Amino acid sequence: MVEERAYWLVWSQVTGIGPVLLSRLQQHFGTLAEAWSSPAMALGEVQGIGKQLLETIRQARSQLHPEEFLEQHYLKNRDFWTPADTNYPQLLREISTLPPVLYYRGLVNLQENQAIKPTVGIVGTRNPTEYGLRWTRKISAALAQHGFTVVSGMAAGIDAEAHRGCLEAGGRTIAVLGSGLDIVYPPRNQLLYEQIQQQGLLLSEYPAATKPNRRHFPQRNRIIAGLSRALLVMEAPSKSGALITAYQANEFCRDVYALPGSLDNPNSLGCLGLLSRGAQVILSVGHLLEMLGALPEVDLKDSAVQLSLLSPEQPQSVPDLEPELAQVLQVLTFEPVLFDVIVQQVDLSTGQVSSALLQLELLGLVSQLPGMRYRRC
Repeated sequence: MVEERAYWLVWSQVTGIGPVLLSRLQQHFGTLAEAWSSPAMALGEVQGIGKQLLETIRQARSQLHPEEFLEQHYLKNRDFWTPADTNYPQLLREISTLPPVLYYRGLVNLQENQAIKPTVGIVGTRNPTEYGLRWTRKISAALAQHGFTVVSGMAAGIDAEAHRGCLEAGGRTIAVLGSGLDIVYPPRNQLLYEQIQQQGLLLSEYPAATKPNRRHFPQRNRIIAGLSRALLVMEAPSKSGALITAYQANEFCRDVYALPGSLDNPNSLGCLGLLSRGAQVILSVGHLLEMLGALPEVDLKDSAVQLSLLSPEQPQSVPDLEPELAQVLQVLTFEPVLFDVIVQQVDLSTGQVSSALLQLELLGLVSQLPGMRYRRC
């Protein structure tokens, strides 16, 4: 385990090798240790690795010695996980762009890592209105009081307010940073940083001494989305990093909720756009808690997380169906499938698919989930 951990670390140092290629290497060779020692010809068989990248890999392998690099890395970065570690957050194992190395500071809660304790992400603009701040405080406090862990990015504005509201209510929060864990950004969040370290957890995929960079924050957002069972967008203009997080959450099959606002408020336009595309509306604290209470249980099997609403029941017999209904039902599984994905997989118009899904739902063969997702019953 220690050996494979070292190889996750050294592979992540190779320029041009990102999370997707690392996953391909692991799938192709079985372990990253095996990939590190494989000849160039074998590496070239992996999709995405061309001649130029092979030369970069050759140079890296001549300069980096995994076990030695791991020991040196420990000197400044003592606490971190890789996917080779059993305590690596299970929800992040689900996503295709999982961080190869995840540094942490603070109090580790293994129930969060095992996806037993529910986590909810809260994001939004750095320049919120009083309305956005008030509702963020109210909702984050309520989540804390009902046992949820609040995940955000410790940015100014909505993020910071979400952390504060949670901490003031005695809850637990996780902050995902876009810098090394030894750098507080923005600097005015120093006290908040210290409070989170004492009562929650700080995470980053960047090693110590890494300064904030505008390219880091969109990357950071995918970790917030991946760690969250559901994501709340409190206030966001039409061009906002919070919307990137929402789109990533949707790709990861997480439920997305948005706080409605006034058309006269530019900070509400992003949320209204999400609602028009199928996000769930936040109507009140009670309504939100009721919706979140219906989050599917997490079934851990073979160290993989599967989100499912199913209980172990006998499968239903399927009646004879009209061709259109049968075609739609055939592409559905017991795991949630996005409406757009269903349309792409059948030879039917969007209207025909929508009609078929409604009929299948009335027959008790299909159920609709938040975010325009459907599954077989």
